Amino acid sequence: MSIGDGVWLGGRAVVNPGVTIGDDAVVASGAVVTEDVPAGVVVQGNPATVVRELEWS
Repeated sequence: MSIGDGVWLGGRAVVNPGVTIGDDAVVASGAVVTEDVPAGVVVQGNPATVVRELEWS
């Protein structure tokens, strides 16, 4: 598992082995991450899916 810089992980989120979470991503509470997460997105659900792209200013 590799977690990028500035990542937020919600409570009870599960990140499976071998998964990479890109910089500045947000993993919602209770999400089950089974695949790589791109940088700068919000994921939620089981399995986790992208629900929003973020623009940090």
